[in-house]
Amino acid sequence: MEQSESGAGPAGAGDAAEALDRPLPEGVRRRVVALVSDAFGGLTVTELPAQLRQYARFTPTRRAKYAGNAMAAALEGDPVFRQRIGERLRDSQPELADALDAGTPPAAADPVDVAAAAFVLRPAGWVKLVAAAGEEAQRADAERADEESRRELQRLREELDRLKSQHKAETERLRTELDAVRKESDALHRKLRSAHSDVKRAEAAVRRGNAEHEGARSEAQAQVAAAESEARRLKARLAEAEAAVEASRRAAREGRSIEDMRVRLLLDTVLDAASGLRRELALPPASLHPADTVEAVQPGRMTPRDIAARALSETDPAMLDQLLALPQVHLLVDGYNVTKTGYPTMPLEKQRLRLLGGLAMLAAQTGAEITCVFDGAELAAPVLLAPPRGVRVLFSKPGVTADELIRQLVRAEPPGRPVVVVSTDREVADGVAKAGARPVASAMLLKRLSRV
Repeated sequence: MEQSESGAGPAGAGDAAEALDRPLPEGVRRRVVALVSDAFGGLTVTELPAQLRQYARFTPTRRAKYAGNAMAAALEGDPVFRQRIGERLRDSQPELADALDAGTPPAAADPVDVAAAAFVLRPAGWVKLVAAAGEEAQRADAERADEESRRELQRLREELDRLKSQHKAETERLRTELDAVRKESDALHRKLRSAHSDVKRAEAAVRRGNAEHEGARSEAQAQVAAAESEARRLKARLAEAEAAVEASRRAAREGRSIEDMRVRLLLDTVLDAASGLRRELALPPASLHPADTVEAVQPGRMTPRDIAARALSETDPAMLDQLLALPQVHLLVDGYNVTKTGYPTMPLEKQRLRLLGGLAMLAAQTGAEITCVFDGAELAAPVLLAPPRGVRVLFSKPGVTADELIRQLVRAEPPGRPVVVVSTDREVADGVAKAGARPVASAMLLKRLSRV
């Protein structure tokens, strides 16, 4: 303690006489904080300033990290604390402390260590020592920085030279690759142009092929349609032949032939026509009176001009009455053509019943032979139907239309017999007209049936 007190005297005198006019150099400050942190553990809690007691249990490294500013401030503002730290420093580094007290710091010592110890011990001239140490530290830092700068500059120059070499080599490589890419691009452009030409030629070929295919398909469709039409015609002819064979067999079984039946029917027609002509030419009984010779206009009478001006339209039912008045007339009715013209919204079953009821009453009034033909393709199942009196009801077979069945019936009649066909189908009307039948519109029959 005597040594500490004798050493403390110069420190106190130096402190009173001298003071720093600038902050401690950073390196000196860090070394001072390290000295205080090392000596901190040798003090009791009561020997520590109040602001440092919370760091008493910290390790030196943690004290230096978290309490550096507080220890530097306590060291600067608390002489007692600084003296206690100085005593610990004198105990740990007596040679350095004695040299500082003597004013001759060791030449081989680190200037930073010297400045830090002088700042703690405060011998005479400690400000100069701290300033000199700071300048020496700064000079050393500057030299180190300069050396590092030179080394960094040299490294950067070497790196620059290396990068220049790499850049030159990379440039040469890229130039070579660019030339190769250009050549490859030119080759690809040539191939692309050639491919475009090939594509255009292929598209033109495809268009020609499509046109030829379309033409061939149209021709094939036309041929198929013609073949189907021919097949239908042949099927109809075959059906007619089969029907004729069946009729021949039936007539043979009954002991008479079809020709006999046709001749007899034609004979009946001629006899009925002769009877009608005889009635037409018979002289009426005398009914002329003297008063009838006086010219005058009688009410309700029509003049010959009025009779000549009266013409029957294509749908006038009076024309149908005239046709049905012919001897041995046969009326063929296209059933669904009539019903779908007159009452198309009704179900097919009710259409058939309504038409057949009207035809039965017409047959009773006129005595004509009436045949009503329905298309069998319209049926979902066989029809259970009791034909009305005086009306023959026929359905076409599978694969045969009602129009074809009507034409077969017309061809089956002998030449000279009056046949009337009711249908608005132009194809049916033209076909039966060529065969010698008289076609009439469905509307005419509907108007006639409305009067039944």
